[in-house]
Amino acid sequence: MWLRWFPWRWVVSRFARTRGLVDPVRVLSSLESFAQPLDVKEPLELLRAGMVFHARGLLNTSAIQHNLDWIWPYWVQRQYDPHDISFIPRAFSITHVNLTHRNWTALGLPDWDGFPIVDPRGLLTPFWDSWSLDGWLLADDPLYPSQLAQVGQDLLLDDCLAVETRSRRGGLELVARAEVRDGGHGPLCRLELTARSAAVATLAVALRPFNPEGVSFVHDVRAAADGSGWLIGRRQRQVRFTPPPERHCFSDYRRGDVAANLSPEGAATGVHCEVGMASAAALFSLSPGEERTVRVEVPLAKGHHGTGRGRPTWREALEGAAALSVPDPLIERLYRTALHSIVLHAPDEVYPGPYTYKRFWFRDAAFILHALLCAGLFGRVERVLDSFPSRQHASGFFHSQDGEWDSNGEALWTLQRYCALAGRPPKREWLAAIRRGARWIVGKRLAEDGASPHSGLLPPGFSAEHLGPNDYYYWDDFWGVAGLRAAAWLLQAAGKTETAAPFAAEAQRFLAAVERSLGVAARRLGNAAMPASPTRRLDSGAIGSLAAGYPLQLLPPRDPRLLATAGYLHENCLVGGGFYQDIIHSGVNPYLTLHLAQVLLRSGDNRAASLARRVAELASPTGQWPEAVHPRTGGGCMGDGHHVWASAEWLLYLRNAFVREEKDTLVIGAGVMPDWLDAGAPLSFGPTPTPFGTVTVSIVPRAGALEVSWEGAWRGTSPRMEVRLPGFAPLDAGSGTSGAIVERQEAL
Repeated sequence: MWLRWFPWRWVVSRFARTRGLVDPVRVLSSLESFAQPLDVKEPLELLRAGMVFHARGLLNTSAIQHNLDWIWPYWVQRQYDPHDISFIPRAFSITHVNLTHRNWTALGLPDWDGFPIVDPRGLLTPFWDSWSLDGWLLADDPLYPSQLAQVGQDLLLDDCLAVETRSRRGGLELVARAEVRDGGHGPLCRLELTARSAAVATLAVALRPFNPEGVSFVHDVRAAADGSGWLIGRRQRQVRFTPPPERHCFSDYRRGDVAANLSPEGAATGVHCEVGMASAAALFSLSPGEERTVRVEVPLAKGHHGTGRGRPTWREALEGAAALSVPDPLIERLYRTALHSIVLHAPDEVYPGPYTYKRFWFRDAAFILHALLCAGLFGRVERVLDSFPSRQHASGFFHSQDGEWDSNGEALWTLQRYCALAGRPPKREWLAAIRRGARWIVGKRLAEDGASPHSGLLPPGFSAEHLGPNDYYYWDDFWGVAGLRAAAWLLQAAGKTETAAPFAAEAQRFLAAVERSLGVAARRLGNAAMPASPTRRLDSGAIGSLAAGYPLQLLPPRDPRLLATAGYLHENCLVGGGFYQDIIHSGVNPYLTLHLAQVLLRSGDNRAASLARRVAELASPTGQWPEAVHPRTGGGCMGDGHHVWASAEWLLYLRNAFVREEKDTLVIGAGVMPDWLDAGAPLSFGPTPTPFGTVTVSIVPRAGALEVSWEGAWRGTSPRMEVRLPGFAPLDAGSGTSGAIVERQEAL
């Protein structure tokens, strides 16, 4: 208990001053003046994540820059090369981190929470934050994939996820295929290296004491007793080779990289490195013209567990999921890849990434779960929703981390979307959490004194969308309104009418307070566009205020405030055709670009299609997106290199392009891309759930017209249908119909 009253601030300040250092307490106090007053301290979650990230950066600073003769991962090879566009001067940078090529692809099995990752040059990291395995071809002019400007790389979606990386240099060719299989005794990570050479060469499987973020310590590695593998670290992680290597080589930090210690004299049975930079290589000879394949297997069972159910195959996990058919192989491939990605990252929890973001947030979960719902994968979503009550504090706060006030709205909205799309009331086990969650929103609102622009809003919180310092963010408020509406809907559906009514009324009062605040901001700015908060000028942070239109539909499609905000962002915040978030991310955000596209799509603005097309172009060769893309290098510059929220947004955009709901109406085809219609091939999407039932939409070109049809399994009377294909005459098809013929607009 003494820790609570011990004068830590005074001790820290005095220690710093007596040693001539900057007082960190004073610095933090100065930083707080840039933000609104908080009722909580900085979230420990954010501080911990930042410290871990920059601790790695400090290790990189010590390990990399004076050891550039090592064979480092792809991002280091480029970011440290003064002749490369990715070069970043190091100068006064205390930590050296990957800011130019944060790209990797997760592998794994459905219902399993371990995600090996593969970087853009085939570097395989089998365990979370672990060492890695690489393949080299050694000759007079050796082939190191991480040093090549170009390779071929694909994600294969057959009976498993597999990343294939194809490298070539001179007469040397190397194909690396990485995948995860069920090995009978648990998941098994497999790397197959197939090598060809026009001259005598050696294939090397190399143990690397790093991963796509930087250094990852290896203190011990030794050869197995029969020479057929390695045992790595205190956990004795196994690496098995088929066939057994002809020779093993090992090196420690003092001797340098094993790449420089491959002579027969370097052969040994193992090595211990005090620094933690042990490296190793297993060598296989290659005759001229010979093709040779080496299989490397890493058992993954230690430290990773399944969900307790029998693991489904990929075919079983995706059974019944909505399918997309368009005359565009890239769009189709990205859709299938996104579907695999969101399933992979939703075993029992939901992870927005396999590495940097392998933890739960309600914010990311809301969009990922919504994508799973729109794909029709209800069972997977329900498992996650069952965990929501256990994530709630006694106060009613759905906790991701302190100081972020959007989570209650996101949790309640997601529960409501599940029930609406599944056509069922909420589970009894959820009701208490729903009531507590709604009461928390009511109690968290500030008093409605009418004297300030934040009257009746939620208190200042930490940036939900990396919008800037803590502030009265409209993003939080819009989610709060949606959460109260969702709670009222859920309780009404459960037959709790008397409990539902006060929450519905409170939602109206809350929205009225937000609209009063928006009015004050509009008069101050002379613009109807919605800033990030009542105190902010218009900037890229206004992207968070689009939540009122997408996904929450609190405002009608062509509300002047929505259109003004989208117009401002489109005119002022695009770089290279995508939305550029210059606050923290400092990159082009695929998922936020799609937020803007969704608002434009909903309003009938054809600029949505060009934004979606740009997001497709930003995808990596394996069909993934980082959280933010470097405007110059095209590589990831922020967050996880495999950002699952972005995958979810891609699926949601394509679903809404074919069918979305507006109150009692389904809007058909509003986001179908014009070039798909001009290709003369049939299009289809579905079956996808809606609040009215499940529907599949088909579009078949005819001479000068299109035949649009829908097959619905409605739960009652069929909804009103509107056909809104770009370039074609809009049509109100009414209800009770199953199709329509629409003609080109210019023909009318």
